[in-house]
Amino acid sequence: MPLQNIVERLLQGDRRALARMVTLIEAAAPQARHYLAELHQHTGHAHIIGVTGSPGAGKSTLVMHIARELRKREHKIGVIAIDPTSPFSGGAILGDRIRMMELAGDPNIFIRSMASRGNLGGLAASTYDVIRAMDASGYDPILIETVGTGQAEVEVMRAAQTVLVVVAPGMGDDIQAIKAGILEIADIFVVSKADKAGADQTVAELAMLLSLTPHHRQASWRIPNQKTSSLQAKGIEELVDAIQRHRSYLQESDMLTQRMQRQLRSEVQQLIQQAVMQALKSAVSEEEWRSLVEDISLRRRDPYSIAEELVGRIGMGEKT
Repeated sequence: MPLQNIVERLLQGDRRALARMVTLIEAAAPQARHYLAELHQHTGHAHIIGVTGSPGAGKSTLVMHIARELRKREHKIGVIAIDPTSPFSGGAILGDRIRMMELAGDPNIFIRSMASRGNLGGLAASTYDVIRAMDASGYDPILIETVGTGQAEVEVMRAAQTVLVVVAPGMGDDIQAIKAGILEIADIFVVSKADKAGADQTVAELAMLLSLTPHHRQASWRIPNQKTSSLQAKGIEELVDAIQRHRSYLQESDMLTQRMQRQLRSEVQQLIQQAVMQALKSAVSEEEWRSLVEDISLRRRDPYSIAEELVGRIGMGEKT
């Protein structure tokens, strides 16, 4: 496919063009940013749904069932599964995609596994760009399943408009993580594997936590606790109803605009950080880095003056 046709064909919903664009994004190809800049004016329509929670909570199976229910409602769905980076190849471990194979044949579902490459927030660095490409290609909603790394998952709140926090019965660590701060990112709690013993107790514990947080960031949105069982295919319709109610709430209030602006600010900051690190990499050789680190470790120099020197070298010093 000629590269110059990618933008036009992607905007027409061509799956091959979208797949090619995502490949360029993940490879950090120079032309990718040019295409993404052209696509930006055609974005901002998709509902971005983040699905997070501890490993083993059942996120992948839940995403599969949510996507299936959304297809029944005539939605065109994008799915981004953030996988842990393979220790051998550096690529994504495709466990999530394998579990979602039954959806892969649907022309109105686009699934992409992406490697986190050690990114601690649970999202791959290029997630924002892939969301933009899917959005421009007409996928709405877009589901993002994160790695599942505990409190670092707060990053998903910067990318998603509706955040599902998935908790499985009997996983006490999940409740501890929620107590420690994950409560602040949840729009909907999902108690998965509700066919197992302890599901009602987990719902009760979450309800108690919510009752102890009267000044939650969304005072006008009552966070639901939705029980689901993928094994018995129960609670999925009700969960999708709750997701759509939250989207309506965002649209009817000023929360949607606030969240989109927060996401864009975060994205610009990330792009600036990438540019700064790239400039630093170009300005300082690996040999010089080793020498500077040795000087610091031997107390010949201090890290503050070295940092100031390097900032000046890449043209970011204070202007007088």
